[in-house]
Amino acid sequence: MLTRVKSAVASLMGGVMAGGSNGDHPGGPDLPLKFPYSRPEFLGLSADEVECSADHIARPILILKETKRLPWATGYAEVINAGKSTLNEDQACCEVLMLKRRPLESSGPNRNPAARRRSSLPNGEGLGLRDGSDGSEDLTFHYWALFDGHAGSGAAVMASRLLHHHIALHLQEVMEILCTPNLQPPTCLDEEPVNHLLSATSNRALSRAASLRGAAGAPGSPSAPPPTRFFTEKKVSQESLVIGAIENAFKDMDVQIEKEKASFNISGGCTALMVACLQGKLYVGNAGDSRAIIVRAGEVIPMSSEFTPESERQRLQFLAYMQPHLLGNEFTHLEFPRRVQRKEVGKRMLYRDFTMSGWAYKTIEDDDLKFPLIYGEGKKARVLATIGVTRGFGDHNLRVHDSNIYIKPFLSCCPEVRVYPLSQFEHGADDVLILGTDGLWDVLSNQEVAEAVTGFLANCDPDDQHRYTMAAQDLVMRARGELKDRGWRITNDRLGSGDDISVYIIPLMYGNKQN
Repeated sequence: MLTRVKSAVASLMGGVMAGGSNGDHPGGPDLPLKFPYSRPEFLGLSADEVECSADHIARPILILKETKRLPWATGYAEVINAGKSTLNEDQACCEVLMLKRRPLESSGPNRNPAARRRSSLPNGEGLGLRDGSDGSEDLTFHYWALFDGHAGSGAAVMASRLLHHHIALHLQEVMEILCTPNLQPPTCLDEEPVNHLLSATSNRALSRAASLRGAAGAPGSPSAPPPTRFFTEKKVSQESLVIGAIENAFKDMDVQIEKEKASFNISGGCTALMVACLQGKLYVGNAGDSRAIIVRAGEVIPMSSEFTPESERQRLQFLAYMQPHLLGNEFTHLEFPRRVQRKEVGKRMLYRDFTMSGWAYKTIEDDDLKFPLIYGEGKKARVLATIGVTRGFGDHNLRVHDSNIYIKPFLSCCPEVRVYPLSQFEHGADDVLILGTDGLWDVLSNQEVAEAVTGFLANCDPDDQHRYTMAAQDLVMRARGELKDRGWRITNDRLGSGDDISVYIIPLMYGNKQN
């Protein structure tokens, strides 16, 4: 086992294994692509420009040619890695989606929301999206997303094309509630939703009529009021419905990737970071190690947290404890400060499990000699000695090197969703939301990024529509650094990022104008 793990770790310094060793579908490379590799559509690159962007030596920084391609004068810039992978495994997507209410009469007794959602998969068709040219859109949301791929770009490309469609589908299921102020969602929906989408006024009128009828009846009679219940229903906010739509959309996206790997070559996996602006609020959903921050009046407001083997240690250990067969009798769910040696059996050593945030001593047993579930520290930490991220899409067939132990049960597609009340604040021209893949944050802190962007924007004309794109370009350049004899270097002769870097800079004042 030790030799096997050493071999796996040696081949995994930059991510996960490539080729057949990652457990992908045996015929994967021979299957057609679901979507061809490309750079984000909004960059408007030609085939030659896409090819030139993959220069690992020059590492040209790509920016928007036309600012009108993105809403809110959003800035975007990206750069390929320094040779870690053949292609740029980052992907980006930005859309303005306008949903119309689903006609109630079209919903038959055998046409429940789940069935409607399944029927429109897998390619995002039948969503009822409109361009809004007729002025009759019911719900509009702005969407930005970054996907950081590993072991190939297939999953990242697919998620960039389809995740927003899944979100739109789930939002349509609660459209009537979101578009009706103060309307509480019904606790239970039958297959025929029409009867449950009464207006709040109608519900109050029916309740009032029932109470008047009951006042005239004797206790126990058919017209008597119902007995007092000993429980009440929870209040469900409209905000929580949007969060639920995003969470379920992530699950559906992951399921679709799993199903379509049998028919298409969808390589690797990817992390996902998305933002949706809806009804005056920003919803930031993160599954992976990309990051989002808001810079408002110089203050840094974190809008996501990274999911890594170390940050998710307790969740991973609990899963392994509850389902030890997932470890294949090769790993232990316990954590020790270092690898346990056979000569230490019977001695006491510091350890911790899923119930502990601190450390304690235990007597070492033979089972403790197994390889740890989480091994390494920081960016070198790996789950089952294989992968350095714990949330995202894909990786369904990924296995521990030379074994039948699957990694996916430990990798979650579920995002953390944080909400920012955009409409509650007045934002200036320099207040921005910054999204970046881990290539940015590996070398720059939140404060360094905030100071760089704020300082750059302060020297720009506030009316210049290109200022946010130029700020994004400057930020990527700072993280990439300059090529010197000893590699890419940034300020103070620190190592620059050798990873793919993708950055959005989204001015929040435009969001205020939309609401």
